[in-house]
Amino acid sequence: MVVRENSSRLAVSEILRPAHSGAVFTFGKSKFADNAPSKFWLKNDVPLKIACGDEHTALITENGKLFMFGSNNWGQLGLGTKASVNKPTCVKALKSEKVKLVACGRTHTLVYTSRGNLYAAGGNNEGQLGLGDYEERASFQLVDFFTKRGPIKMLAAGSNMSAALMQDGKLYVWGDNSEGQIGLGKEAGAVIPQELSVGRRVAWVSCGYYHSAIVTVDGALFTFGERDCGKLGLSTTQLPNHKVPQHVGGISERVLQVACGGGHTVAFTENYLYSFGLGQFGQLGHGTFIFESCLPRVVEHFRKGRVKHITCGENHTAVLTDSGLLYTFGDGRHGKLGLGEENFTNQFKPTLCPRFLKYNVESVTCGGCHMLVLAKPRIKGSEDVILEDDDITEDYLEKSYTELLGETVTQSNLNRSFSARVRRRERERSPEQFGMMFRTLPPLSSGYLSASLPVSSQTLPPRFPPMELHSKRDSSGLQRNGLHHSTGNKHLTLSPVQKVGSRLIYIC
Repeated sequence: MVVRENSSRLAVSEILRPAHSGAVFTFGKSKFADNAPSKFWLKNDVPLKIACGDEHTALITENGKLFMFGSNNWGQLGLGTKASVNKPTCVKALKSEKVKLVACGRTHTLVYTSRGNLYAAGGNNEGQLGLGDYEERASFQLVDFFTKRGPIKMLAAGSNMSAALMQDGKLYVWGDNSEGQIGLGKEAGAVIPQELSVGRRVAWVSCGYYHSAIVTVDGALFTFGERDCGKLGLSTTQLPNHKVPQHVGGISERVLQVACGGGHTVAFTENYLYSFGLGQFGQLGHGTFIFESCLPRVVEHFRKGRVKHITCGENHTAVLTDSGLLYTFGDGRHGKLGLGEENFTNQFKPTLCPRFLKYNVESVTCGGCHMLVLAKPRIKGSEDVILEDDDITEDYLEKSYTELLGETVTQSNLNRSFSARVRRRERERSPEQFGMMFRTLPPLSSGYLSASLPVSSQTLPPRFPPMELHSKRDSSGLQRNGLHHSTGNKHLTLSPVQKVGSRLIYIC
């Protein structure tokens, strides 16, 4: 049952509770609410973890329930049918087991429960379900291989591949290996999970479309899979062995986390954020003229050790900082960057999402053409938001700050909070004031647009895949606290939140 917030049947306590328990925000082609930017919460439960595939989404609640929605052509929602679902729907078959982990690939989903069971559903053309065959499943099936192998710490899924990281640091992979994306060398693939060893315990794993990356407990980064366009970050002498894990030597510090996209990779250390691979849409965050980086390159905006979590979609990237701020960059089509309902502009440098200034963003995940954000209103007493000097906070398409942040934030409060430079930008509203960040790429061929301009939400720009990936199948899919203080930072003080908005939805 879907109940909207203006229903007279809801008690006041029912309306107020979700505002503090957290809302899930959807952007891009999420298959939710006609793909318009939206937000929802779950009645009598709290969203805890989110995962995105190419065109589907999974959500785990604090009570261990699993909700799914989106495309379902291969049965990847695990609901027993292949009909698409446009609102979060509970997987009743798993209600007896509390779900702990979930990962979404291009056309399949992996789920791990508190009973130690791993389940898989969806496409299986390359054996990515780990069931020993190539038949797709429309409902979740038990992967017997993991029943007695100890607890699973992390799951990852890519185009037609899967990975499970065990609590003891062992890594198991299965599915397609045509490009070396599961690291098994000359093997064509695996329909049963196989252990992948790099001689050290593994702490993190990420699967992109046709490449993968792992981080070991001592902070070493290894990549393997499709070697085109620098997405592996390896030297030219290493590339011939791209079908087995190889150490990325371009990052000297201890790596904490890595994320793989369609044609790019992002990783961060205690102090720096690095990216490499394709960047023609801005997904590397290095500026307008960096189309490709074959080796790891520092993303300048985050030189101050603020990064807490990273996630990559096909051609876009999202970064979450330790102060709960969200930055996005890359392909802006369908509005998946969360920068405004009418903004489909590519972003070539990390761009602050102003709509979340009054929220503490707890989690973000990117899919093929969408993004989901889990956020809670900032609690009273911690409303100060510290912005970097390079952050641009205004909305680019004629929305005032009051509209952007909600009615609880007055213009007078904002005038006192923002620097004179930012207030001047608010008055001028000239696209030229934004500089290089908002310039678009020159045409790469006669088939590409020469400009990427904001358009009405009624007219979506056509989708042009990168030239290097045109022949490929389309697909998919910490320890620091406190705020960073530095000279030149702007402090924004927000009023206590009194309402969540007009688009929140209750789901029973």
